[in-house]
Amino acid sequence: MSADTSLPVLTQKDFASDQEIRWCPRCGDYSILAQMKKVLPTLGIPRENIVFVSGIGCSSRFPYYMSTYGMHSIHGRAPAIATGLKVARPELTVFVITGDGDALSIGGNHLMHALRRNVDLKIVMFNNQIYGLTKGQYSPTSPLGKKTKSTPFGSVDRPLNPLSIAISAGATFVARSADVDIKHLTSVLERAANHKGSAFVEVYQDCNVFNSGAFEFATKKDQKEENCIYLEHGKPLIYGKARDKGVRIDGAGNPDIVTLSDVKEDDLLFHDETIDDPTHAFRLAQMRWPDSPEPMGVFRAIERPTYDGEVDRQYKDCIASQGSGDLDKLFNSGDTWEVKAKS
Repeated sequence: MSADTSLPVLTQKDFASDQEIRWCPRCGDYSILAQMKKVLPTLGIPRENIVFVSGIGCSSRFPYYMSTYGMHSIHGRAPAIATGLKVARPELTVFVITGDGDALSIGGNHLMHALRRNVDLKIVMFNNQIYGLTKGQYSPTSPLGKKTKSTPFGSVDRPLNPLSIAISAGATFVARSADVDIKHLTSVLERAANHKGSAFVEVYQDCNVFNSGAFEFATKKDQKEENCIYLEHGKPLIYGKARDKGVRIDGAGNPDIVTLSDVKEDDLLFHDETIDDPTHAFRLAQMRWPDSPEPMGVFRAIERPTYDGEVDRQYKDCIASQGSGDLDKLFNSGDTWEVKAKS
């Protein structure tokens, strides 16, 4: 997506609405909002052609705080509403803002099908591993054993892996970042915004009231380099403060953590985000801290025809071959009858 140089130059202030931001102090949502406002001016898209659709949850207040069009919809249904909008108005750039509860519990079905269809939506999921708006119940991504108001003795549910679901459903762009990793998050959001097709971005977001510190392993400066691998297309998986550790694939096809002094760099796993086969991206998504270093960045970025694009093409082809049609003629075609009033 290239910027239109004929349009007035916008700044991040132009995308800030006049609404009071109502999130808890120090909530990670503030950072995600700030980075989104930085990204939008770089796209060269008029504000009236950008729409934010959200469901229910703390993250879903997002449309109020953007000076664009937006809709605060219903629980879990944002992908379905956004799909309808994108099909009806394919020229619009449509973002879906959702949370781990909104997207993966009641909204799991809608999310899966939006990704499967490759609708040209930019879906940003704030994952804080908790239900924040309803005051601290466990969510579909809460870790096993998590004690919350609804699981006082520890959750016995095994958590969902959002990226694995997105990859399995066929999302053509899949990425992960963290709320306070400002440069990285900005880069990921910009790439997602410019992707043509279903883009799914998981953002680790700190709920400092009900689940504070859940992602310190990926956000603390003295920890993240040892705990995370920052994916770079075409480069080997190397990590660590001293860049002295890496990942290779063992004989069984599983990731194997090695010390670089013991292996050659060519023996390591090289990242290729453009592979159509989802195996590579899925393997990376299965690497989770603390059992292994956790990948951050773009897992997958491939090109496929979009659902909305194919619907628009089909619509235009039908008009070209059959004409615009006559609604009154359609209503009166086939078996019809007239209901007459009694005399």
